[in-house]
Amino acid sequence: MKCPNCRKGSMFINKSIFPLSSLLKMPERCACCGQRMELEPGFYYGTGYVSYALTVGLLGTVFVAYWVIMGLSYQDNSIFIALGLSVFVVLLLQPWLMRISRVLYLYMFVKYGKGQGADTTQDEVPAETELK
Repeated sequence: MKCPNCRKGSMFINKSIFPLSSLLKMPERCACCGQRMELEPGFYYGTGYVSYALTVGLLGTVFVAYWVIMGLSYQDNSIFIALGLSVFVVLLLQPWLMRISRVLYLYMFVKYGKGQGADTTQDEVPAETELK
């Protein structure tokens, strides 16, 4: 996944998903624009919700695709085959879904293009004016 600000740096240390133990390791900052990758401790716990939505959407898509192509019936147990195929596809694609959910979550909370090399997570707060 490329840095959305400059399209040069990578958001993950390893370009491949293997080894799975280092699947989600990210550098502290982007190599080209300097954006912090973890805005606060525990920031990426929210990616569970994004990953859940992507997983449910993929499950439904595979199930409906099987239904349209092959048809479903209780008589020949094809509904169980469709469910099994859906679960298999989701388990197979889970490492990519986890990475994509991190990227989408970071895109939701970081506004790019405000300046090169600056930490764009904090906006300046204007000084308070005196009340008269």
